[in-house]
Amino acid sequence: MARSDLRGPSADALADLTEKLGPARGIRAGVARLASRVTGHEDETTGSDLAQVGDDLFAVAGVLRREASVRRMVTDVSTEPRAKSGLVRQLLDGKIGSRALDLVADAVERRWTRTRDLADALEHLGVVAVVDSAGDDAQRLSDELFTVGRMLEQEPDLRTALSDPARTTDDKAALLRSLLEGRTLPATLRLTEQALRGTERTVSIAIEEYQKIAADAHGARVATVRVAKELSAADQERLAAALSRQYDRPVHLNVVLEPGLIGGMRVEIGDDVIDGAVSSRLDDARRRLAG
Repeated sequence: MARSDLRGPSADALADLTEKLGPARGIRAGVARLASRVTGHEDETTGSDLAQVGDDLFAVAGVLRREASVRRMVTDVSTEPRAKSGLVRQLLDGKIGSRALDLVADAVERRWTRTRDLADALEHLGVVAVVDSAGDDAQRLSDELFTVGRMLEQEPDLRTALSDPARTTDDKAALLRSLLEGRTLPATLRLTEQALRGTERTVSIAIEEYQKIAADAHGARVATVRVAKELSAADQERLAAALSRQYDRPVHLNVVLEPGLIGGMRVEIGDDVIDGAVSSRLDDARRRLAG
């Protein structure tokens, strides 16, 4: 479901649809901030509205993945675009909110490189909407997604339970809710549950992808920093500032402790790897000695 997986017309369509979602969420957020300054109270409708848009888009993506006949019908290039959007409005009117319905109707009028790309794009838009529902807690959301991903890596029993084909998706979602509800942002729980229903191979991979989407939605990049011992807050700030200058955009750090590195650090950001770990230098030395 990674945005980078979309090519040609699909990539162009997703970019346009993201722009259409963007102004709406920006206007809502601006109105909410103005209202809170005037009244002295936080406006909860913005977050809940966006969360509902996300849920609706996730639901439609799920239908398109399950129902091959519907998927073929709404991506058929021989069918007039207005006819496809009219059909979608007829099928979904009253079942999802008007904002999500407008986005889906717009989406089916566009060209898609592969039929599956439509569902992937709607899921991506749903993630962006849920991310924005967190409002000023977007940084916390990113941190919580990273923590959930680490928990899945470190708890093999939980990982096994979530990959067990004998358990239903609803059962797995209930298990996650029992662990996260009341301890994380609602947006974190929503995205973690959606990770069970998306197209990624594992929940961990989906959560990692969602964190990247969360960072990208706010103009940032994610760097995984592997270190042998804890970095101080000051060191993290300096590293984040240096990476932000290098990549010309904000960089969010995910710090992972790996004692096996001995010393130094390894930074992974996108396809780039900056390796200053002592263990890597020792491995290089051993390879050179082995000839």
